Amino acid sequence: MVSGATSSRRADSCQPSSPRNPEAASLPRPAANASRSSHSSAQASRASSLTSGQGSPNTRWARARRRRKDSPFFVRLATSSPPDLTASSATWRARTQFGQAWTDDTDRELTRPWGHNGCDTRNDALARDLVEAHLKPGSRCVVVSGRLHDPYTGSTLAWRRGRHTSTTVQIDHVVALGNAWVTGAQHLPAPTRRALANDPLNLVAVDGPANEAKRDGDAATWLPPNKAYRCDYVARQIAVKTKYQLWVTPAEKTAMARVLDRCPAQTLPTGAPR
Repeated sequence: MVSGATSSRRADSCQPSSPRNPEAASLPRPAANASRSSHSSAQASRASSLTSGQGSPNTRWARARRRRKDSPFFVRLATSSPPDLTASSATWRARTQFGQAWTDDTDRELTRPWGHNGCDTRNDALARDLVEAHLKPGSRCVVVSGRLHDPYTGSTLAWRRGRHTSTTVQIDHVVALGNAWVTGAQHLPAPTRRALANDPLNLVAVDGPANEAKRDGDAATWLPPNKAYRCDYVARQIAVKTKYQLWVTPAEKTAMARVLDRCPAQTLPTGAPR
């Protein structure tokens, strides 16, 4: 495991259940934004050119995202007051809320291709994200060295496992588990929370200090210093929150919209991208 705390914990797998915050609107699945009011054919053509497949989730998401900020897409991202993260932090920080850290015992459907592959998800993330990753002799899982092209800072880091070096590269939860807990994860079944914390879609190897600076921040309080990665970062947060039916705050919604306005061709990631 890469030593060094990540910005979040682990989650469970199962069918994600709908969050039940009476004050917050859940983040809609991209497919839910497919409703098209009678826009011009020119607008439809531009939107469909963003992604492949007229009825695909990415197409529908891109179409809705291109509308003004008062469109159904942005309005439904959040309508609540910001959650009290401080009041809830003591609760979510208990490891039991998201299961054992880096566990391989997760729902195969939610965490493929990692779930039950015999390796912990921390080493899975290192093996995926490091260039020239080297394994410990005799192990098919434990990564001991490699180079990281860090998406958060844009720098390249040489990494080696060790007491004083492991924390230079850490595994971040793109949607921090502290944020996830107060925006719907507390209502998810334990297996689904365990999946959220170990989902390849929600994990990325990054620069350790950048990860520590992020802490439990959402898009309103923290964005990667590397501006070239911000569109991918926000799109990935939306994909994770959509998958697990989490919501966002008004400030978070505004910050996401501001970032995405700069990248009209951005699509939601699927599967387990870097």
